[in-house]
Amino acid sequence: MGAHESTWGPARPRTRIGQIPTVRSLGWPPAIDTIDRIGAMTRFKSGAILAATLACSVTLLGGWSGCQSAESSGYPVMVVHKTPTCGCCAKWIEHVKAAGFEVKVHDHQNLSQIKLTNGVDRQLQSCHTALVDGYVIEGHVPADQIIRLVTEKPEVKGLAVPGMPIGSPGMEQGPRVQAYDVLAFDGKGNAAVYKSIPGS
Repeated sequence: MGAHESTWGPARPRTRIGQIPTVRSLGWPPAIDTIDRIGAMTRFKSGAILAATLACSVTLLGGWSGCQSAESSGYPVMVVHKTPTCGCCAKWIEHVKAAGFEVKVHDHQNLSQIKLTNGVDRQLQSCHTALVDGYVIEGHVPADQIIRLVTEKPEVKGLAVPGMPIGSPGMEQGPRVQAYDVLAFDGKGNAAVYKSIPGS
């Protein structure tokens, strides 16, 4: 994984989704700087958190000059691997594009080898797999959490939203939002809550 190689130590037994232990119970990472919620902790490198919003500017003539483009956002290019007929994948891609990411899409009939190669454990898997700035993004991860990831640069393999929770980006079905967790994982069977998304 290069600069983002995990330092969490040897792999531990795989954990079933829904029974994800806390970082403290696993004993990794070695230091705790940030707490997302009680009992769910993870370590991040220092760095400012960028706002996950687009900046639109006004010209001297008083007209709109247009919203911030992917090129001017400064975010790294994202490569998304998906199946050709996945509609929710396409909607998620539009979501991350709207946040300022430039996206390159590759369609495959089968993503199993891509997920395996990138350390996405079976319990973490969803419909699409993306690569950005040396990190793996699995499933319907909100763009603001990806921006947080590439800004703070924690020593993790990537982020995952297992399955396809209703109301997650690309899975909108009216006002309903199913509560779900964005998980940070190390590619060795360890996972911890990176961000909890409440239901509504």
